[in-house]
Amino acid sequence: MPAALPLLPAWLTERCVALNEHPLRSDRPIRSDRPMVLYWMRIAMRGHDNPALEAALHLAHALDRPLLVYQGLSERYPFASDRHHRFILEGARDVAAELAERGLTYAFHLERPGARGDHLLELAQSSAAVVTEIFPWKPLARWTERVALKADCSVLTVDASCLVPMPTVRAGVCDRAFRFRKATEKRRAEALREALPGPLSAVTGVLPELPFPELDLASADLAALISACEIDHTVAPVPHTRGGTQAGTARWAAFRDDALHRYHRRRNDPLSDGVSRLSPYLHFGQVSPFRIAQEALETGGEGAQKFLDELLVWRELSWSFCFHNPEHETLDALPAWARSDLEAARDDERSMLYDWETLARGRTGDALWNAAQTSLLIHGELHNNVRMTWGKMLPHWTRDPGTALARLIDLNHRYALDGRDPNSYGGILWCLGQFDRPFEPPRPILGRVRARDTAQHGRRLDVATYAARTRRPALTRPPRVAVVGAGAAGLMAARTLQDHGLEVRLFDKGRRPGGRMATRSSRQAPELAFDHGVAGFTLADHRLACRIEAWAESGVVAPWRPREGGELWTGVPDANALSRYLAADLSLQLACEITQLKRQDAHWWLSSADGERHGPFEALILNLPPAQAARLLEPFAEDLDPGLTEALTSVPMLPCWSAMAVVERGFDPGFDRLERSTGAIALACREASKPERTDRGCFTFLTAPDFAQAELEASPAAVAAVLAPEISTLLGRHVEADGVRCHRWRFARAVARAESSLDLATVGLYFCGDWCSRESDLEGALLSGSATAGRLLGDPPLGAEPTAEPEQVDLFG
Repeated sequence: MPAALPLLPAWLTERCVALNEHPLRSDRPIRSDRPMVLYWMRIAMRGHDNPALEAALHLAHALDRPLLVYQGLSERYPFASDRHHRFILEGARDVAAELAERGLTYAFHLERPGARGDHLLELAQSSAAVVTEIFPWKPLARWTERVALKADCSVLTVDASCLVPMPTVRAGVCDRAFRFRKATEKRRAEALREALPGPLSAVTGVLPELPFPELDLASADLAALISACEIDHTVAPVPHTRGGTQAGTARWAAFRDDALHRYHRRRNDPLSDGVSRLSPYLHFGQVSPFRIAQEALETGGEGAQKFLDELLVWRELSWSFCFHNPEHETLDALPAWARSDLEAARDDERSMLYDWETLARGRTGDALWNAAQTSLLIHGELHNNVRMTWGKMLPHWTRDPGTALARLIDLNHRYALDGRDPNSYGGILWCLGQFDRPFEPPRPILGRVRARDTAQHGRRLDVATYAARTRRPALTRPPRVAVVGAGAAGLMAARTLQDHGLEVRLFDKGRRPGGRMATRSSRQAPELAFDHGVAGFTLADHRLACRIEAWAESGVVAPWRPREGGELWTGVPDANALSRYLAADLSLQLACEITQLKRQDAHWWLSSADGERHGPFEALILNLPPAQAARLLEPFAEDLDPGLTEALTSVPMLPCWSAMAVVERGFDPGFDRLERSTGAIALACREASKPERTDRGCFTFLTAPDFAQAELEASPAAVAAVLAPEISTLLGRHVEADGVRCHRWRFARAVARAESSLDLATVGLYFCGDWCSRESDLEGALLSGSATAGRLLGDPPLGAEPTAEPEQVDLFG
């Protein structure tokens, strides 16, 4: 028997699985000489009705060692975003307070730049045993197994989520709800009659020093902390669904007292208040399913009976299914008949294929589906009855069933606050035939998998009313936002804010959006085109992976593989294509140079060079080089922050000259993309080597910063005269100076990076640009725009504060 189990009472042993102990040997024993027991808290974020916490306390009492409750929040978990981070951090505040009342020590570590490290394993090295929760989600299960392999003490996992413990359920009864319901009926009835044993007291003792600085959650600025994390900032927090036991308990109490009695009648109507909206709190264990079940039973009635069936049969069926089926993220999890039918129909003709971003932004041609996806994107939730229809449409819009499943998992887990949950897989896999029977006759694409289309659903739902409700911003008073500068960062910020329901207007002095994502051509000879701003770009950050794939699928970018090696991306058919794509549905005013700012009555007003006044706006984003931003703010910068102008001017930007030359069609000088460390020219590009370019002998040259600085105020003709001989040498043929066209980029590259603290949320002032990012060029700009949008949505300006209590916003009723 594993070493830890004899130390636990029977009600806990049936909930336990020892990960790194073999029944015939104790190669990972309890280290009774160690100074503490460690409880690694993850998805049972509560200090009450928590079997994992009580198991850890039983071990602490048996060993006479103090208990440390540790919770870490990584930047690397799948779909890490501002939304999930905020909900977890708000929940952690409640946990810290509740555990303090019980006299237990709780330590929370937030991974972020300057605060990273393998602290869990460091703590395990000082622990007699490690206790954590069973969570049958494959990525977290793999992580738990890796920790167990590396730890040199006993690691025990405990079911803290299901009334009928997962380890006691047979795998064979997890394929259909009626079988699971019957097989677990007796144990479920017993558990409903039995309250969990009372909590144990803390064990006194001295704990080892923590390997990281303690984070005071009660006073921490959560928005600032989240902003510093390298996570997906395009998925904003949901202020009307605040994390934590207090908010979850209040939501449950309101539902129990006002709506539980009619749950069986209203639960399928997304336009009523018929559902509990408790799933995020259950996912993170911030409310106790044991307590909720018992209170529902005490309430009684048909509504409570149906609610208990959903909570204890359908939810726990999904948990036990994932517990016994580690391949729940693949088609192998499906019943054989469904898998066979879907695979047989993979070549059936699809009327439409949508890329990831079109789906994620809810921009398909289907109004009901778009409304459902918008609910996920903005509000982090989706009514379960609509979710079934939402999920059933994906096989019709993706090239094969494997892609459909991957997209379902991505869209659900990325946006839903209850995503990444075993119950999510129950719903997602049901859309592809899991927990269901075959339906005859077979249909195209789905085979015998039950069909459920939006047209049919739309006949029993007022789609326009539903769409209007899901499009409402999550903020009670959403700010109107002005973005000055339609470069990549400004476009990304504006797009993210608009996707979250905010009113955004974008201004740029140029004739086209995109800044240095530019292409030069002429009306007389449009086939002579030069990408004279950015000569290819990299998008290596994992947070952009889905977007670059979608942009490639949409045909606005393509890989460029120059013969010198490596792979870059470039816009197609020109460098500006991506900017045009990003700007397509934005409110964008071009050829509009903003020359003056005014702040009046908590609002921003903008004046343009043509004398027009724009506003009012509660928030202002400046996507400008820092020196230009400083000049705009200079008249009243001291009123905003005495050090703002100084901070902006401390970020020097390097200039660059680009030169463009044409030789004969088909000419090949022996290079596609030539980087140089000497001379005036730092980079030479053969435009014809890029995808979807015509071979008209076009070449673009970008100069070194030293040369550009020395010739900063020279005329384009003078620069061409200096560069023509070097261009001739590079090409191996004479190029006349009057055949070279030059363009100056005064602010091409940041020498140093600014701190994110330049943003002043109290007055609704924000900055973005690659100079605000750790990365450079396009990748840095896109990430900066995302981060700025995330900061605004996570810490909105005064006058647009989030709802104080989740019950004050009625999304669907």
